Amino acid sequence: MAEDGILQPGAVALVTGASAGIGAATARALAARGVAVVCASRNKARLDELVAELGAGAHAIELDVADAASAESLIARLPEGLRAIDILVANAGHDLGGRRRLDQGAVADWASIIETNVTGMIRTCHAVVPGMVARGRGHVVTLGSTAGLKAYPGGTIYNASKFAVRGFTEALRLDYGDRDLRVTEILPGLTRTEFAGRRHRGDAAKGTAYYDSFAETLEPGDIARAIVYALDQPARVTIAQMVVVPTHEG
Repeated sequence: MAEDGILQPGAVALVTGASAGIGAATARALAARGVAVVCASRNKARLDELVAELGAGAHAIELDVADAASAESLIARLPEGLRAIDILVANAGHDLGGRRRLDQGAVADWASIIETNVTGMIRTCHAVVPGMVARGRGHVVTLGSTAGLKAYPGGTIYNASKFAVRGFTEALRLDYGDRDLRVTEILPGLTRTEFAGRRHRGDAAKGTAYYDSFAETLEPGDIARAIVYALDQPARVTIAQMVVVPTHEG
């Protein structure tokens, strides 16, 4: 196994959910390290703006992880020079209609959460990991949540999705323990993004009020730095899990 870690200039990273929040912050942090960043999400217009900001080496691709055809065709739709992905940051996720009791929500919303947060992550990994195995190197980073460590009222489906991410990521790491392929789960606590507003179908005011009700929140850049730290370790080191929470959680 090589001594150097995978976070080197010229490496290729794929970041899902890159159009905003943690995904966009991670794309910026990786680009700043000289990594060629493939920015993926459903919102191509926002991705184009981000790629214009990041400059040469960045590439935007429309990806709906909840759509099997979109995920399965991902690698084939990339330029040839960006198909050998060294780093995958599986960040796409949502909690549409969440923070309510099971019977008070719509089954379509609950199914959509699982389809994106769990099945979509599996699809993305399945598209990327075989190439990593064939090339003998790679690092997969999944975005879990402290909601995958402890349940809370109104979190039946989101909790379930993030507990699933934790189990999947741990088993994935063990599956490739005999290969030069590292797997890390980052588990953020409360992070101020558009996430809470989207839970309320785009009501930004409700999202802001939710975050303001807490003593302190993390920022997307805080999580991006945690991801970079995990990627930046020498090849002999795997950060299996990293829990990142606000200093004042009250």
